Amino acid sequence: MTDTLDVSLDDAYRRCEEITRREARNFSYGIRLLRPPERAAMSALYAVARRIDDIGDGDAPAAEKLSALSAIRRDVLAVAADPAAAGADPVLVALADTCRRYGLPVSALDELIEGCEMDVNGVTYTTIDELVGYCLRVAGTVGRLSLAVYGAPDRARADPLADALGVALQLTNILRDIVEDRETMGRVYLPAEDLARFGVDPFVRGDDDALCALVSFEAARAVEWYDRGLALLPLLDRRSRACTAAMAGIYRRLLERIQRDPLSVTRGRLSLPAWEKAAVAARALTVGRA
Repeated sequence: MTDTLDVSLDDAYRRCEEITRREARNFSYGIRLLRPPERAAMSALYAVARRIDDIGDGDAPAAEKLSALSAIRRDVLAVAADPAAAGADPVLVALADTCRRYGLPVSALDELIEGCEMDVNGVTYTTIDELVGYCLRVAGTVGRLSLAVYGAPDRARADPLADALGVALQLTNILRDIVEDRETMGRVYLPAEDLARFGVDPFVRGDDDALCALVSFEAARAVEWYDRGLALLPLLDRRSRACTAAMAGIYRRLLERIQRDPLSVTRGRLSLPAWEKAAVAARALTVGRA
């Protein structure tokens, strides 16, 4: 790797990989299965996505968050057009190089920021179709960016499947974090028509049977999205398939836990132990399935 005027690419990618190891509790198990160049590129993508998420989930007033998101949008567009615009920011330096080497769809990064802006603005969703639109912005985009890094040969077939898998992962996140999102962020993602159908008030702990039925209903929807999205795996090379299968496998196991005990989402944030995540990653590498 060569140097820019302000920071070397080696140092930039090293910084992104440090962020990924520290913060990506689930995704890092898949990313580490890639070849070194793709692993570095995915770490750069994760680092910029983490920066966007941290703005949206931070404690600043909404106006300041929106201003910061506008600034990062300008930064992303600038470095995609001219790597020198990254200056001494290691995350942007790595992103600029990843854009250059892999032809990232910059529009997907813009959509990712738009999804974060929806969170900051407190957007709620009446129907599942509206919620899916949000999921495509915050998760489907990551799938499409990943396909650029993977070098997937048939993007016309692969992109919609990556979108579907992103929806599955985000629905799992929403179910897992249902209490944290409500109590910490004041956010409710589940569609209003579903809340009304099952008689659940998202801000009042009421009938556990109703909540159990609602969570089970939404989990079944997520399973359908997994079934659709996992058709992506045969379109990928071995390492890319293993990375995707590991990420999806970890989240699908979380979903299976929720299905077995829907009220578990009210008792704290669910997670898999490290040994189980490692086992999922090993299976993904050896058999190429989630």
